[in-house]
Amino acid sequence: MDPGPAGAAGPAEPGPGVRGAGPAAPASSLAVAAVLPAGGSGERMGVPTPKQFCRVLERPLISYTLQALERVCWIKDIVVSVTRENMEVMKDIIQKYQHERVSLVEAGVTRHRSIFNGLKALAEDQPDSKLSKPEVVIIHDAVRPFVEEDMLLKVATAAKEHGCSDYDLEFGTECLQLALKYCHVKAKLVEGSPDLWKVTYKRDLYAAESIIKERISQHICIVMDTKEDEEHVGHHLEEMLKNELNHVKVTSGPLCHAGRDLQQIILEQCYSFVCVNVMTSEFEETKKLVNMLKESHLSVLYPVIVISVHFLDYKSVHFDHKMENLMQIRELAKEVKERNILLCGLLIYYPQDERKLQDSLRQGATVITTLIKERNSAFIGQLLVA
Repeated sequence: MDPGPAGAAGPAEPGPGVRGAGPAAPASSLAVAAVLPAGGSGERMGVPTPKQFCRVLERPLISYTLQALERVCWIKDIVVSVTRENMEVMKDIIQKYQHERVSLVEAGVTRHRSIFNGLKALAEDQPDSKLSKPEVVIIHDAVRPFVEEDMLLKVATAAKEHGCSDYDLEFGTECLQLALKYCHVKAKLVEGSPDLWKVTYKRDLYAAESIIKERISQHICIVMDTKEDEEHVGHHLEEMLKNELNHVKVTSGPLCHAGRDLQQIILEQCYSFVCVNVMTSEFEETKKLVNMLKESHLSVLYPVIVISVHFLDYKSVHFDHKMENLMQIRELAKEVKERNILLCGLLIYYPQDERKLQDSLRQGATVITTLIKERNSAFIGQLLVA
């Protein structure tokens, strides 16, 4: 597909989404496939690893691109052209991040040859091939991970209708002239959009990471072991978080009762959790939450943040005793880090006079928001005090 200008204003937000929930397919009977040339060395990136395999939030860039295409249910097959020396690396990525509908072919010596190899794999009608011959093939860079379905729909629709104006041939890319010369097809030029932003230089990796963090940090789940209509300081913290972040969902009651609601939230791919321990002074509710997240395999795609919030009634509970109990956070955090779950604790003094309590809650909400947005592994296992 014809890309937008390199270094455009910035990528559209990637991240979790419902597969195939966007625009309808270009036609119910239209067979669409995609080819991703991924054989480049990424010399301009200035790093030894080809840029399509560089990591963003500990995940290879090409995995984000595959995820964007897999969300589009009417793209039946995705063919990736990759060099022979990186074939096993690509297979490991597909397996680890559970990519579907993806096939591999060996890349050629040039980008055009890599595309050609992908097209050949789709065109060959072999008895043992799992690929079906498409009517439309979308060619998409492996390092443009932020493409949205509406853009893909425009390209597929234009490819189905084809035919272009003299203006397209005069001012479009050389690909249009090549299509006319060798295929006798007047290909249509579809104007690119900012969400086709390309990762080219090392600074682009940092920009991509920042935008992905922002996207997945805007949806959080607050797990509170109390009833919704029960007045508690935890609900004041909840209101402050709703003012800080865009999408906040709350499930109340002990996890044994609220588990079904929480499972639905996990299915919707929420990657930030705040566990407010109200009724229990210990660490049990947080452990239950972490176990549910481990079983869900949610953290395969993105790091999951879990912040365990505890309230200290300093009039009745000795600070040292409370801290001793909560140091379990450190040990559990080490264990679940291997599963890409980032755990830390937050201790809030309670009760206090109204003004001081509001200050503590406001400070706590700021700490939580910062940890969720930064998603920095440096805070793992720490117990912060507000």
